[in-house]
Amino acid sequence: MTIPSAQQKEDFNVPPEVDNQWCPGCGNFPILQTLKKVLQNMEMAPKDITLVSGIGQAAKLPQYIKCNYFNGLHGRALAVATGIKATNPTQTVIVTSGDGDIYGEGGDHFIHTIRRNPNITVLVHDNMIYGLTKGQASPTSQKGLITPVQPQGVFDEPVNPIALAIALDAPFVARANAGDPKQTQEIIAKAIAHKGFSLVDIFQPCVVFNKTNTYEWFKEHTYYMEENEYDIADRSQAFTKALQEDPFPLGVIYAHDRRDVFEELVGVYETDKRPLYARDINCAVRSALIASQK
Repeated sequence: MTIPSAQQKEDFNVPPEVDNQWCPGCGNFPILQTLKKVLQNMEMAPKDITLVSGIGQAAKLPQYIKCNYFNGLHGRALAVATGIKATNPTQTVIVTSGDGDIYGEGGDHFIHTIRRNPNITVLVHDNMIYGLTKGQASPTSQKGLITPVQPQGVFDEPVNPIALAIALDAPFVARANAGDPKQTQEIIAKAIAHKGFSLVDIFQPCVVFNKTNTYEWFKEHTYYMEENEYDIADRSQAFTKALQEDPFPLGVIYAHDRRDVFEELVGVYETDKRPLYARDINCAVRSALIASQK
């Protein structure tokens, strides 16, 4: 990796004229600042990073940080990120989107992207509500939560993304709290450094549409696991930990290096390590291949 200049290390800020659309006090703000610090501390250059998101308040984050980004369709961030990493493995690809976008509209992509195991990091802003569309229940909303669409309270079972990811043998699974920037910074840095699909589910409050799961609520209903509390490479132990609720465990819950990554298995980099955009196009071979399929 090319070591960036001191200016690049310190500068992930967008121009001041970029208008931030988040509500004052939104839990997305500490996630944004934490991610900037992680990238600075890891001595990355903006040109070497691509952020990918879908639709939602959390999905606006790539617009507020200086690097490459792709803001795509609702629920499709993981498919785009997989394609970007497959065609240019030199990029650090980070998905940053909301619990509705990743676990709801993107739930099928969540499952199959873990199966494919691209070397990407997925940061899910989990506020247990749909913020952009004004407060209906999300896949992670707790039972009993009152919303404008569920006035009698949510009765669906909430998705447990940590348990689901471990069941699919994701190489890195963690949970963080946006209200604890220092710990979240450490967790995100480990996720980016880990090879393979890395999930960090980040609890963060929606201060407007979710008056239940506040900064205080997340503090009171979570705890940080002790270091070496159990073998995080042991799938059974990690799955048991993932099923714990109230308090929810925070930290790296599951991590191993037993799986190959998607972009190393597709075959296009066996003899040529250059990303696809850097290669010469052999028009004759391409034309012959197209003609052979007619």
